[in-house]
Amino acid sequence: MGSAAIVSTVRTSDGLALAVQEEGPPGAPVVVAVHGYPDDHSVWSGVVADLARDHRVVTYDVRGAGDSEAPAEREGYRVVRLADDLRDVIDAVSPDGPVHLLAHDWGSVQAWQLVSDPSARDRLASYTSISGPALPHIGAFSRSAPVRERLRQAAASWYIGFFQLPVLPELAWRSGVFGAAMARRERIPRPRVRDAVRGLNLYRANRQGPPDPRRETTVPVQVLAPSADRYVTPALAASAARWVPDLRLREIRAGHWLPRTRPEVVARCVREQIAAVTAPALAPGALATGSAAAGLPRAGSPAAGLRGVGRPGLGRWTDRIVLVTGAGRGIGRAVAQGFARRGALVVAVDKDRATAERTAFETGGCAYAVDVTDAAAMEDLAERVCAEVGVPDVVVNNAGIAVSGPFLAHSAKDWQDILDVNVLGVVHGCRLFGARMRERGEGGHIVNVASAAAFTPTRFLPAYCTTKSAVLMLSECLRAELAEDGIGVTALCPGFLPTDIAGSARFVGSADPEAEQRRTDSLLKRRPYPLDKVADAVVSAVERNKPVQLLTVESRTAHALTRVAPTVLRRLARLSP
Repeated sequence: MGSAAIVSTVRTSDGLALAVQEEGPPGAPVVVAVHGYPDDHSVWSGVVADLARDHRVVTYDVRGAGDSEAPAEREGYRVVRLADDLRDVIDAVSPDGPVHLLAHDWGSVQAWQLVSDPSARDRLASYTSISGPALPHIGAFSRSAPVRERLRQAAASWYIGFFQLPVLPELAWRSGVFGAAMARRERIPRPRVRDAVRGLNLYRANRQGPPDPRRETTVPVQVLAPSADRYVTPALAASAARWVPDLRLREIRAGHWLPRTRPEVVARCVREQIAAVTAPALAPGALATGSAAAGLPRAGSPAAGLRGVGRPGLGRWTDRIVLVTGAGRGIGRAVAQGFARRGALVVAVDKDRATAERTAFETGGCAYAVDVTDAAAMEDLAERVCAEVGVPDVVVNNAGIAVSGPFLAHSAKDWQDILDVNVLGVVHGCRLFGARMRERGEGGHIVNVASAAAFTPTRFLPAYCTTKSAVLMLSECLRAELAEDGIGVTALCPGFLPTDIAGSARFVGSADPEAEQRRTDSLLKRRPYPLDKVADAVVSAVERNKPVQLLTVESRTAHALTRVAPTVLRRLARLSP
């Protein structure tokens, strides 16, 4: 539990008094949070309430803001002077050890200045930056980024030119118009006029950038890039990768004032960053079987929370977590292998523990055994995976069964069994992991394995077609609901593939069901369609956020016929298998 806040004063090297607040248990890791413009330390209130439970969190009002004193001259707002203030605060609150930096907006700009100073390296354990690139990063981006990205950032930075004008910016703030518009647009408290007016000097004093434009740093850096930031585009935030060998970039579904609107996400990301830089790395190829003691990457490890996006030489799937149900064989196994080849950490889930462990061994991932029809077991799976590995970035709901035969030959149990696996199993995966993706705030993707049977009526697969059609419609509905959270949903609709589904299918209404099963299984396995292509298609669908991914010529043909000639499909449905 955190302790009551301690308020003190730190005197800067040029004689200004900075108001400092400390909260959290003594002896815990120290986090120093720096606010931006036109805020004061209160922008971190929600983050502090969460993070101070197990960290010593230090906030302060930067010079000219809140209860801190303001310099008499504009030059007192130079970024090098602000970085010196930050160093003074760090030395005062943690004289014997390094701290973890957390900064937003202009707080990040000044923090980058210190982070890039080699003489400060032993004072900094890690750095989490939100919506505030270094001034040299901005200059380099404006010269070398693609034209489209430069134009987008220029449009987002319109206010910088306005703040350079004499008198007008001050009038805009003092009239209350600017503050009211910002509060309404961003859903934040109205800034204090005095802080806003004084803070204009940040823009005016730093037009030429710092006199010593350091860029590179060896401090582990995490950049949180709000996807709906109106002032700093994700491309500008990601450009820091050129100067940070150990950069982790995490896109968060939020606007510019992330510390106010999603404080729980900020606190969690900081915890994971701190855990990542202080915990030993996971041994390559560690195999786990659903036990926290079996070598799993825990939440906060590089494999669990921190993403490799933006690190030179690493692809977009490096360190991402991909959970696949029905991963022991067929499509599930192939998809797991496809993501693993691209650097993802695979969580292989199957009812058969032995096959799940085989896939985990092949992919260097983790194995869990669960029956997807068991709601309580799926709830337990979600809790364990998210605690022991991390919230998945991609969930592939693949587990499924088939029942073949005429409708009137299907028993009530046949219907219940196929609905439990093919529909409710998918529902459980979507519901449990979708909720955790939304709570995490970093987007994600759900792939539900449907089938060309979803839009191809037949007289011999009525239950199977019904369940796969339900999966397709569920995917469409869920896609609409989760879009605002940055969570994509894809329905995979393959045709005939060389898998084991027929070998485990139930054949009803047949004089010789075993012979029919053997014949169907043999026909499917002779289909010359490599399952690697299925995996590639799934990865592509996720990367492109496709609503429906068709596979095989019969799938594409049937889907086209549903649009232009549905009568043809109806006539074909009358034919016997």
